[in-house]
Amino acid sequence: MENARKTEMATSVHLQYAFSFPDGSRQGRICPDAWQGIGAAVSFLGNPKGIGTPVSLYAFQGAPVYNLSDRFSIYYEWNFGASFGWRPCDGKTAYSNLIVGSGVNAYINLGAGLRYRLSDALSLMAGIDLTHYSNGNTSYPNPGVNMAGLRVGIVHTFVNSRGSKPYGRDVSDIPVASESNRRHLPEFDLTLYGSLRKRVYRGGETPVLLNGRYAVAGLDFAPMWRVSRNFRVGASADFQWDESTDLKRHHVSGDSSDDIRFIRPPFFSQVCVGLSGRAELVMPIFSVNVGIGYNVIGPVETRASYQLANLKVRLTDALFLNVGYQLLNFQKQNNLMLGLGYTFR
Repeated sequence: MENARKTEMATSVHLQYAFSFPDGSRQGRICPDAWQGIGAAVSFLGNPKGIGTPVSLYAFQGAPVYNLSDRFSIYYEWNFGASFGWRPCDGKTAYSNLIVGSGVNAYINLGAGLRYRLSDALSLMAGIDLTHYSNGNTSYPNPGVNMAGLRVGIVHTFVNSRGSKPYGRDVSDIPVASESNRRHLPEFDLTLYGSLRKRVYRGGETPVLLNGRYAVAGLDFAPMWRVSRNFRVGASADFQWDESTDLKRHHVSGDSSDDIRFIRPPFFSQVCVGLSGRAELVMPIFSVNVGIGYNVIGPVETRASYQLANLKVRLTDALFLNVGYQLLNFQKQNNLMLGLGYTFR
């Protein structure tokens, strides 16, 4: 295959619609200045024949971190969704790539910057952001696409019910009922998830990409304490079954993807148990939960540190949708975590 064309610069154009909750509502008391909504983006990566021109659809949320004045604030914003229109690697043509293995990939973006309010209706935003595209190890190759860049934009506010300081309210001014009591009582999060993944078998001299996809299922149980209105910390017992683990001890014959054979390992030989520390940013509708842990029980290949990042979407006060991803040793892509959770109080 000829050398693929390099991509050194990319440009994205976004269109977003956001809303904020009224100050007196329960969600508004969590963070009165937060905004959340849906967005769409087109990304031009400089190599349409090899990579494509992906279109992303996503949910997003942002909030001021610090108000410098009535008009000037420092803000953050995250985007999470799916991107379509990629050209997957075929390993043959001159324009093929070795970074995208599927036509649909997850889209993750985190940005921070300055927001300046020109008037009650118009604001300017400028800052930096980081973007990651990945298929969650469901297809190969999957090294992911990572970009760092600058962002600029203009915001038009259709309705402003907060007077002359739409982004100048101090959240500490708004009380939350029984908050002081809730800080001393744990909340227990129970999360069930599953996914499919690809697996590279490394039992011989040459790594082999196995045919098909393998199932993953897990359960996390996490006591969490509220440090403040918008922040929780805790620990979690994490159980995960991976159909593609412990294959080396059950290899029968073959050394290529077409003729390799295994005996199905026993169920409990493919289960690992880990303990992790968790931290969670609690916002209206969404919560972002991250964790670092270590697998203390399980196959040898799973005895490693693992890292978790989860987006929780509150369907009710207790029930939430979970979308997450797991790494091993801060570098090895492991699996998606798609499921449901429930908070017991």
